[in-house]
Amino acid sequence: MRIKNSILDIVLNAVCVLLLIGLVIYLIIRWSSIPDQIPGHFNASGEVTRWDSKSTLIVMPIIAGVLYIGMTILEQFPQVWNTGVRVTQDNMFRVYKILKSMISIIKLLIVATFTTIAIVQSYAVSLPVWLLPVFISLIFGTVIINLVRLVRAR
Repeated sequence: MRIKNSILDIVLNAVCVLLLIGLVIYLIIRWSSIPDQIPGHFNASGEVTRWDSKSTLIVMPIIAGVLYIGMTILEQFPQVWNTGVRVTQDNMFRVYKILKSMISIIKLLIVATFTTIAIVQSYAVSLPVWLLPVFISLIFGTVIINLVRLVRAR
């Protein structure tokens, strides 16, 4: 079964693609002014725990892009999704539509987080202390809200 993209899905996917392209352009433009050593790893407080070569920044848009593409492909096969509710002929469209929107939101959160981390790394500074709790809250909030929607839609 193919679920048609809603306007929200189209907008969220467009923002993801723009962020990925923007990150690549940003890195290309700023490459010569990025320090040779950048943060390679951060602890839960956002403090730098390892330094790496600036060439590791190339990995950030690649990982974000692979995750985006993988989740976009996964969107096309709702029959493999773990829905959390029993899918019947009566509720199939509603359940899959909710899950498709949830996947679109999570894709945006992942791409935005990778973009933010790459930009912070390019300045060779610690991550903002708020980034991890905000990211985790947004991911779990999205999942919880959509699980509630799923239970209501069944």
